[in-house]
Amino acid sequence: MSAEEKSVVNINGFNELNLPDSLLRAISTLGYLEPTPIQLQAIPPLLAGSDVLGQAQTGTGKTAAFALPLLANIQAKRRETQILVLVPTRELALQVAEAFIGFAANLPEINVLPIYGGQGYSTQLSMLRKGAHIVIGTPGRVMDHMRRGSLKLDSIKTLILDEADEMLRMGFAEDVEWILEQAPVQRQIGLFSATMPPAIKAIADTYLQDPVRITVKNTATTNAAIRQCYWLVSNLNKLDALCRIIETEESDAIIIFVRTKRATEEVAEQLVSRGFNAVPINGDIVQQQRERVIEQLKSGRIKILVATDVAARGIDVDRVTHVINYDVPNNPESYTHRIGRTGRAGRKGTAILFIAPKDKYLLRNIERVTKQEIELMEPPSTKTVNERRVTAFKQRITAAVANEDISFFEKLLEQYVNETEVPALKVAAALAKLLQGNNEFLLQKSAPMPKERERSDRGDRSDRNRDSRSEGRSNSRFTSKSDSRSDTRSEPRGDFRDKYQDKFPINKGRGASRPSDDRSSSRFAKDAGMEQYRVDIGGDDGILPRNLVGAIANTAGIEGRLIGKIKIEPKFSYIDLPKGMPRNILQTLQKLKVSGKQMNLQKVSS
Repeated sequence: MSAEEKSVVNINGFNELNLPDSLLRAISTLGYLEPTPIQLQAIPPLLAGSDVLGQAQTGTGKTAAFALPLLANIQAKRRETQILVLVPTRELALQVAEAFIGFAANLPEINVLPIYGGQGYSTQLSMLRKGAHIVIGTPGRVMDHMRRGSLKLDSIKTLILDEADEMLRMGFAEDVEWILEQAPVQRQIGLFSATMPPAIKAIADTYLQDPVRITVKNTATTNAAIRQCYWLVSNLNKLDALCRIIETEESDAIIIFVRTKRATEEVAEQLVSRGFNAVPINGDIVQQQRERVIEQLKSGRIKILVATDVAARGIDVDRVTHVINYDVPNNPESYTHRIGRTGRAGRKGTAILFIAPKDKYLLRNIERVTKQEIELMEPPSTKTVNERRVTAFKQRITAAVANEDISFFEKLLEQYVNETEVPALKVAAALAKLLQGNNEFLLQKSAPMPKERERSDRGDRSDRNRDSRSEGRSNSRFTSKSDSRSDTRSEPRGDFRDKYQDKFPINKGRGASRPSDDRSSSRFAKDAGMEQYRVDIGGDDGILPRNLVGAIANTAGIEGRLIGKIKIEPKFSYIDLPKGMPRNILQTLQKLKVSGKQMNLQKVSS
């Protein structure tokens, strides 16, 4: 880098990091004020070509910490892949790619390509042929391209492992090591992880050369003006819970946080179908439209915004009274950033967190880091919801009478009453019914909002220990990994644990702990509450019962012990699953890949 290329832009702190002017101008445009601790510590060694082992949570500015120095050193004229970033999920791949593109705004010759499962190969192959300088991908799809020969690591200068602990937790340990082994001997590696379990340390010791070690402590704090509470609710009941909150809480503007772009659209669509004024905002929304949406939120023309963490960055709207964490944030820092959208300008705010009973440990982690207790929220009763609906209906009538020109309809209805002699009150009731359509006006007392059963402390510890043991098995570089990887593991999934564990009889020894190939097919689907399914994966594919159990349990949120009998045939297999599984979960399982092959789950006709 020549002296002429060095910064002439005065960005607090960043101008001291020896970054080129093109990047500093992009930083300024993006609104960065000063470097975060992880950026201050990671940029200089990465810029100098050293390996880096960084421990930092999401939300600390980690992406910029590795993206900026790598962009500074890239050789744009070489039309070959020089930087490979491995991430655990497709959503993160897109987020990191978006960040790289933003930082490279003044480097138009730089090509950035996210690759991940669930997207067709044609676009990815075309971009790789054109020469993608930077590839951000999930391990499974990166391996696919490497085996195809469409992605070569010969020219790789730097390899980044982002959210390394999450990748290993999801069963990618062997994949990550395989990719690292294919990389050139002379390469730079940056490994970033929120935690440093033994498996991460083992990879660092094996593949990193004299790394610069960086640790950024959690500094999450919350605003005392924000009332924080949680609601124990499974995925199956989340939408109903959300609607009850919107109907019963005194609110002005509401931001609902979800994990994925798809979820913003799905949740917003479901809310609109129930009569709420909701709009999604995600990374696919162009800047002009994003600005328009935020302006409408400020003016009151929009009441509810359904957003991802990335899309909500920089939203500053004083009238936001409620933040609802529909999906649990990845870490306490993200939680802090989310709820910071309310309680602004001296106003009070409310933050509500949806937690599945099995994920109670995540709540405790947030409380521990933020040093603030989050209170249990009592679900609004059916009576309370119905009273609010009646009140709101009456208020709408009052407002229409006071503010709307209804003279035409008065004459029309008067004419109808005179012609038919139907009482005016009955006519008004008929019009109200037409307006309501097929939607229920009042909740049925016979179907109240399910109150999730909270586990005892002992049960919680058991769950955590079980999760810890499972994590240890999948993360260890000295053991074989599970074949339960899935290109769809980041999709929304149902939580069946509390719904089914008391409903169906469970035999000791069934499930993930003691799978067996010799289960009699004649007894399939005979257990109460179970249905038989077929999958297009069998013994010839090297599949074992535990592989199927692990894949389905992880994707659908079902405890392994709730999965029934399994029979492995050479070309296909049979498996028993609980009755009444939601359609979206079954669709996800149809696309699920085990051992690199799609399951094509299909229900067996009785």
